[in-house]
Amino acid sequence: MRIWKLVLGTAVALTAISTLDPSLLNKIDLFSEKAGAATPAPAMPAMPVPVVAVLKKTLPIYLDYPARTESISNVALQAKVSGYLLEQHVTDGADVKAGDLLYKIDPRDFQATLDQVKAQIQRDTAALDYVRSSLDRGTELAKSGYLAKDSFDQRTSAVRQADAALAMDRAALRTAQLSLDYTEIRAPFAGRMGRNQAPVGTLVSVAGTALNTLVQLDPIYVTFNPSETDLVEIQKARAGGEIEADILLPGEQQSRHKGKLSFVDNAVDRATGTITARATIANGDFSLLPGQYVRIRLHVGEQPNALMVPQTALGSSQLGKYVYVVGEGNKAQQRLVALGQTDGDHVTVLNGVAEGDQVIAGNLQKIGPGAPVQPLPQKGSPGA
Repeated sequence: MRIWKLVLGTAVALTAISTLDPSLLNKIDLFSEKAGAATPAPAMPAMPVPVVAVLKKTLPIYLDYPARTESISNVALQAKVSGYLLEQHVTDGADVKAGDLLYKIDPRDFQATLDQVKAQIQRDTAALDYVRSSLDRGTELAKSGYLAKDSFDQRTSAVRQADAALAMDRAALRTAQLSLDYTEIRAPFAGRMGRNQAPVGTLVSVAGTALNTLVQLDPIYVTFNPSETDLVEIQKARAGGEIEADILLPGEQQSRHKGKLSFVDNAVDRATGTITARATIANGDFSLLPGQYVRIRLHVGEQPNALMVPQTALGSSQLGKYVYVVGEGNKAQQRLVALGQTDGDHVTVLNGVAEGDQVIAGNLQKIGPGAPVQPLPQKGSPGA
């Protein structure tokens, strides 16, 4: 009975399908064909990217340290004689040359003392001339027996005393002249004045308050503290000749001040593991001042065949720094790299690339490993 029901149902279904519109059957067949066909994925467009070739060059090896500037000479200007300050010949902060007149103390008392000593010299010179002529006459009289021995000795002693008095006068003359010269305070070396501490009219004294300070600015010292691990490399470079030093001010990329390493201390600080070193730097424009924070770079050698890439070509991931290189079929290849020192806008790559590789230098955020790219050589690059 069940079998007859199934046969009857199948016959009814076939009859219903045969009565349908042929156009509707065609639409059903077309829909089923489209549904069964696989839709092809659209091809990824190539991303235009700037590329540069990896450069090989000899690179200078630098050791870089924070440092402070120090003046070679820094003196307090003090009076060597007492008196009233008469004149200040230079303004505060002025640049002066060696020997320039800076201050003048009232010289009248010292000029009077000098004149008095000169008069004493004239008096004692006349006295010496008289006793010498007296001794000459006594010598002739003593030979003929007309002058006693004691009288002759007295005349001889008088000449010697007059000579000694004249020598004392000449010493007093030099002292008086020095005191007069000390009323003029002059620059002992070229440098820059500080702020005045004694206005005109002040009574100054020997070893009293300093009138001002004078610092030497050219050349200038730059002091820094390399580690004991760098000391071996510095000593090795010094054995080969003088070590050049470049000074960079905060914000500077190119050095304007250059000099040479001039001093390395004779002991390492046990507490810090560093040693004090110093470079002497030319500072003709006086732009470096004592106490200023700078950076110093020591040129200790050369690194031949260094591979360089632009810093703009570097990317970062959890695995480290990487670059993209244009591979076969213009596909981007990601390569992990180890970096060395920088040189301007470029950085040394220690591994991961080879000379001549085309490194992608832009649009890194728009590509990934294996992505198709369209290389656009940059102007000025070897591959352009």
